[in-house]
Amino acid sequence: MSVYVYSIVATTHPLRLDGLDGVGKPPSTLRTVRTEELSAVVSDAPEELRPKRRDLAAHQAVQERLMADGSVLPLQFGFTTTDDEAVRDVLEERTEEFTERLEALEGCAEYHLKAAQEEDAMLRQILQESDEARALNEQIRSGTGSPDLPLALGELISKELQARQDRLAGGVLDALRGFAREESGSQPAGNDFLSVSFLVERDNEKRFLAAEQDLAKELGEDFDLRLLGPLPAYSFV
Repeated sequence: MSVYVYSIVATTHPLRLDGLDGVGKPPSTLRTVRTEELSAVVSDAPEELRPKRRDLAAHQAVQERLMADGSVLPLQFGFTTTDDEAVRDVLEERTEEFTERLEALEGCAEYHLKAAQEEDAMLRQILQESDEARALNEQIRSGTGSPDLPLALGELISKELQARQDRLAGGVLDALRGFAREESGSQPAGNDFLSVSFLVERDNEKRFLAAEQDLAKELGEDFDLRLLGPLPAYSFV
């Protein structure tokens, strides 16, 4: 049977796993694979593993329990390998790399921020502040312009929208990155102009959260800032 891998920690970690279940139905039993310096939390992997609510919750519960007692390298849901020996081989081959990363994550948690601006509000701003966009829009509304004007206006707005979103994303990062040890960006989806994770030291969490709240107030009601955390540091493993 293949092995499901949850996390990697230092061998000195308390590894308080009592009362926790692993993934699968019925739930699998958690165990550890150890080397001299590192330990991996694993269990038997179910034959059919899907991201069901119970299994996602079991995976997350392991991360949160380990985080409470020290630094942890959390693996994403669904990571499996052939057997315990394969896990042990990787721990031994990459001891230095994993140890350095555990030290970098010591005393930290991840906060993930997504940011969007209400689309109509941004379009209004562009039409108010861009002479060219406003002139094109007025010609289109008057019915006296060329049939190509709507396409030209659409292209102009698209470029201006991207430029403004880039500036907004840069401003948000500048306002918050000073409170984080590291940051890791990902491609925004939907109406979001920013999707970024911050690695925040526990001792600095209150200042980071206060800075995010101040930023939300400064940006105003047209903006939607969604902050999740504290989370296991998936983005920084």
